[in-house]
Amino acid sequence: MPAQLVTVFGGTGFLGRRIVRHLHDASFAVRIASRHPDRAVMSFPDAGPHLRSVHGDINEDKSVIAAIGGAFAVVNAVSLYVERGRDTFQSVHVNAAERVARLARETGVERFLHISGIGADSRSTSPYIRSRGEGEKIVKAAFPAATIVRPAVMFGPGDAFLTSLSELASKSPILPVFGRGRTRLQPAYVEDVGKAIARVFDALQAEKVYEFAGPRTYTYQELLQTVVSHLGLRRALMPVPFAIWQTAAWFAEFLPHPFITRNQVELMTIDNVASPGCPGLRALGIEPHGIESVLAKR
Repeated sequence: MPAQLVTVFGGTGFLGRRIVRHLHDASFAVRIASRHPDRAVMSFPDAGPHLRSVHGDINEDKSVIAAIGGAFAVVNAVSLYVERGRDTFQSVHVNAAERVARLARETGVERFLHISGIGADSRSTSPYIRSRGEGEKIVKAAFPAATIVRPAVMFGPGDAFLTSLSELASKSPILPVFGRGRTRLQPAYVEDVGKAIARVFDALQAEKVYEFAGPRTYTYQELLQTVVSHLGLRRALMPVPFAIWQTAAWFAEFLPHPFITRNQVELMTIDNVASPGCPGLRALGIEPHGIESVLAKR
């Protein structure tokens, strides 16, 4: 029997690369759809015959249809952290998400999985958080049987979270804290999330919503202390009001590679913890890795 084909939009991103690899390891054929197919070639230089890169622009109907043709399932792992030009939170998280979900249903795709995030809320005053929540709603309307996956903030090699904290802690005697550092986080290991998504497609009946988070909840201050302790350092923690963070992020967004964005600041104002009512990693047979176990391998 030929391998079932899964098309992954956003398969060259931080999470997307893991999704592609774990799907491939689970014996699925994977088609990576991207506006820049050459990036997929660079990400998977040893790709075999069951891993292909194709052009796929989520802003164009014809491009999406071509990318999902013949697929058993589709994953939308496209996300945006800084608005630039025509790429806005509305265009990517809502309009494009609706397009991919609708065309997947219309072309006979059996399974559809949409990557959102813990904290997504269509009623939020934050454009980023609100667009994530609106995206979930419009995907469910376009593809009623869709599965929504909400990861917590993720860490792993090449991340913009734990790696940045470790680098800052190793260079600066003072670490700035978001507000008073009381926001609660439940960070998830990106490899666990990628593996779980592959297992969703192996499940005969997937749940409608999953929330993937790590085994431990920290306050942001506790998380900083964990990183500093791992590095064997002593660092002073300095509370910084969120208003100052927002101003710094506004200026940072003019940089080619901003060190902080306004949506990241907004996310740090709310707890990033999985709901006990949603199935998580353990529901798919995955024992989540904690930050300490991953830091110990560095």
